[in-house]
Amino acid sequence: MSVSYGGSSITFEDGSIVSSGSQGFKNKVINGAMMIDQRNAGASVTIPATTVTYTLDRFAAYGSQASKFSVQQNAGSVTPPPGFTNYLGVTSLSAYTVGSGEGFWIRQPIEGYNIAGLDWGKSTAKTVTLSFWVRSSLTGTFGGSIVDNFTPLSYPFSYTILAANTWEQKSITITGPTSGTFPTNNTAGLYLIFGLGTGSTGSGTAGAWTGANLQNVTGATSVVGTNAATWYITGVQLEKSTNASTFEFRSYGKELMLCQRYFEIVGNGQYTFLVGTTNSASGNEWDYFFKFMVQKRSNPSATVVGSWAYNNTNAANSYVGNTGLDGFNYIQIATGSGRIYTYNYTVGAYITFSAEL
Repeated sequence: MSVSYGGSSITFEDGSIVSSGSQGFKNKVINGAMMIDQRNAGASVTIPATTVTYTLDRFAAYGSQASKFSVQQNAGSVTPPPGFTNYLGVTSLSAYTVGSGEGFWIRQPIEGYNIAGLDWGKSTAKTVTLSFWVRSSLTGTFGGSIVDNFTPLSYPFSYTILAANTWEQKSITITGPTSGTFPTNNTAGLYLIFGLGTGSTGSGTAGAWTGANLQNVTGATSVVGTNAATWYITGVQLEKSTNASTFEFRSYGKELMLCQRYFEIVGNGQYTFLVGTTNSASGNEWDYFFKFMVQKRSNPSATVVGSWAYNNTNAANSYVGNTGLDGFNYIQIATGSGRIYTYNYTVGAYITFSAEL
């Protein structure tokens, strides 16, 4: 069988043609179908003040003031748009008037390695198209932005919700910037932001790159401005194209692995044995190495939750030692040998590892 390659397509000897963009990592957004929620397992999260808070995997929320909105997978339990089973739901918790320098938003940072082929910041910069499904109890003009924090440089975009409480699909085509600094390594290459209420300082004109860090468009509807207002989104896709194509559904397993590059939970508190290999023993110190499911973007930070035991004996001064891209050391100050498993079964014990951007 002969195969010829021509530009953006592959032609087989039977005459069939397959677009080379139809396979692989077309969608630069991870968890765009909102399937993965490792941290909260579907529970609602109230967003604190001035803290970037991850909710569903890879999607972070921010608010200048505390408790103005919550985020939950499948909030309100409405039927998702055709082909989807999950969505990210925002609910306003008050009627708040946003100050000039304030902002409320949902965003996803996209790693530089994943945007390298866009050539942004060069004369060969590629055009991209952003598409998504959105539903809100409010109507009118809404907005967001693509931001390069290094320059700064941003592209505010707008979209219109025509009918309340109705899923609508939107697409925005964005010409690639020929200036700016868009990293192509393991740092943040760009930020995709959806505004929920933004003051004048962070707002600008839609449809053009500008030398400022803007998160929204001027005059956009403020979700946090109406008590109990809702804003739901799913099917978020950012692709190298001049128009929107069918959403790229990756398998649940692959999507989970992509998320685990940035965040992973070890243990679940339900009699889960965390078996490790003993690297060394010095006196009463035992050093175990655990391998991550997925290599991390960078050396992660660890948070230990709940009580842990060594061979069913409560051990003092148990802690996470060195962390690396591939795994971590868990150290127990106790005698004996064998394995580590959760001790407090009622509360549950686990360790989170974050290498978020």
